[in-house]
Amino acid sequence: MHSPSRIALTLITLILGACSTVDRINAVGQAPALTPIIDPRDRNGDRVITMPMPRQEAVARQPNSLWAAGSRSFFKDQRAAKIGDILTVMIDIADKAEVSNQSTRSRKSEEGANINNLLGFENTLGKILPNGYSPEAAIDLGADSSSTGQGTVNRKEKVELTVAAVVTQILPNGNLVIEGHQEVRINFELRDLSVSGIVRPEDISFLNEVKHTQIAEARISYGGRGQISDVQQPRYGQQVIDILFPF
Repeated sequence: MHSPSRIALTLITLILGACSTVDRINAVGQAPALTPIIDPRDRNGDRVITMPMPRQEAVARQPNSLWAAGSRSFFKDQRAAKIGDILTVMIDIADKAEVSNQSTRSRKSEEGANINNLLGFENTLGKILPNGYSPEAAIDLGADSSSTGQGTVNRKEKVELTVAAVVTQILPNGNLVIEGHQEVRINFELRDLSVSGIVRPEDISFLNEVKHTQIAEARISYGGRGQISDVQQPRYGQQVIDILFPF
C-alpha cells in the first residue's frame, strides 16, 4: 500500500504540472514577459561566494626601494601563481581517427583409418551393424570451420572553447591544480563546461592563458541538459529494454 506522504507528494506534483500546463496555454500567442528589475543580490538569495584563497603574507619593503621582496619581476606579474588566482584555458580539440580491420580464417581437416583385424570381432560387427562392417572405412573423420570479421571506426571531433579556471591547490613541486566550470543557458537549454587538471607555471603565457594540451591529467567535459537534450535521449523504458533484451 502507498503511504499517505507518497500520495500527497503525487497529488502536489500533478497539481503543479496542471498549473504549469495552464500557464503555457494562456501564454500562447504572447511574447515572453520580461523579468522585473530587482536588486541583483536577491537573484541568488544573497549567498556569500567562497573560493580558495591564499594565506596573507607580509610584504617586506626596504627603505628607498621600489623592489618588493618575493617579486618575480620589477613589474607585477599578472599570471596566476597563488591559490584563488584565475587563468584562461584555451580548448582547441580537433581529433580524427580512422581504423579499418578485416580478418578471414579458414580451416579444414580430414582423418581416415582402416581396421582390418579387431580381435576377431570383424564378422560379429558385420552382423550387428545395420550397414555391415568394412575394415577399409572403419574410421573416417573430417572437420571444416571458417570465420570472417570486419570492423570500421571513423571518428571526428572538433571543440573550440575558452573557460576561466581557478587555482585550487599548489603542489610541493610548484605545479598548480586548476578547476573551472561554466554554464550557459539559452532559452530552455543549458550548456555545461568543466575543466580540471595540473598546470606548470612556466606554461602559462604572459596573457595568463594556457592550452588544454599543456594540462596534465586533464578532465574536460562539455555537455548539456534541457528540452533539446531530453528529446535526443531515448525514453527510460526503451533504455531499460535495450539493457535487458538479449537479442
